[in-house]
Amino acid sequence: MIATEPDAELVAAFDEQGGSGKPRVGQLPVSYDPDRATAVRRAHEQFRWFGGGWKVNSELPGTEAFASAGAHVRPEDVAQSIPCGDDPDAFVEAVRPYAEAGFTEIALVQVGGDSQMAFLDWAEKTLLPALREL
Repeated sequence: MIATEPDAELVAAFDEQGGSGKPRVGQLPVSYDPDRATAVRRAHEQFRWFGGGWKVNSELPGTEAFASAGAHVRPEDVAQSIPCGDDPDAFVEAVRPYAEAGFTEIALVQVGGDSQMAFLDWAEKTLLPALREL
């Protein structure tokens, strides 16, 4: 099972319908950058559609609808939904609801292709040790 929201009821339903013992993956966008303002700007530019949530996104028919749905989403709105910057505690707190809901794996989706290597380096040295404490 792959989900974009930390929904314990979904996990329970998955288990009841034969998913028990199978991976339960929570997918969470993140925007790492040592400069938080840069991370927020990147997340807003590339992921502002995320602010509508799955119920909105699942009904949008195409790219124009996504653009329209995100037109009034502010950078600070995005930063409330997506951990931005380099504070490992903010990332851990975003992951925690997935762990508490029963997800067995968390897929962190780094926003922005140019920042992947920096994110992976930071995640290895800083974030993963913090996440192991969950």
